[in-house]
Amino acid sequence: MEPVEKQQRRPWVVGVSGASGTPYAAAVLRGLLAAGESVDLVVSRASRLTLLDETGIAFRDAHWREDLTEWLARGADGKPGTFAPGIDDVRYWNAGDLAAGPSSGSYPVKGMLIVPASTASVAGVALGLSKDLLQRAASVMLKERRPLVVAVRETPLSGQTLKHLVALDEAGAVVLPASPAFYAGATHIQDLVDFVAGRVLDAAGVPHRLYRRWEGELGGASRGD
Repeated sequence: MEPVEKQQRRPWVVGVSGASGTPYAAAVLRGLLAAGESVDLVVSRASRLTLLDETGIAFRDAHWREDLTEWLARGADGKPGTFAPGIDDVRYWNAGDLAAGPSSGSYPVKGMLIVPASTASVAGVALGLSKDLLQRAASVMLKERRPLVVAVRETPLSGQTLKHLVALDEAGAVVLPASPAFYAGATHIQDLVDFVAGRVLDAAGVPHRLYRRWEGELGGASRGD
């Protein structure tokens, strides 16, 4: 029998769907990496179009490291060079690769974060369609009873989408609308993005310092506490 590895890699799977909100995904990825977490990244076909539209970055399989580094370096306002991310512990999987590691329950992961989550991806996961690796990996999280956080980014929500979200909640997922709050004293668009990213990481149990937490005292944000 082969010896068990002392420190087996157990990443978080991050699925990026085609909903508007690629800065949310970038902030979550930076937060995971800053916390020393490993990441398996799945970028859907639709999200590539959104990423191109929102950032001007064409995400390419053959050059994913360069494209990911450029993406994560941008602030929410689109300014290049705002951050200096390190992506050494990121593994990228093509969304069409249904033989990829995260498609199997035997592949060791901590859980999955879908950010942003489109209504199409929500429906696909809720119905168990597994049309691509993002949907399949999320279905694996549910069947293996692993953490799944779905940061849905849509408004208003149709009745059918609400039913899908209830189904995900009942299956054990955390449904987390990409809805920023203002008690943290946001003064920049990045602050609002980081609040949502921080709540996603909170749901995953990953430590971070992305936003000022509520401490039960009114006016703390305005005083800069």
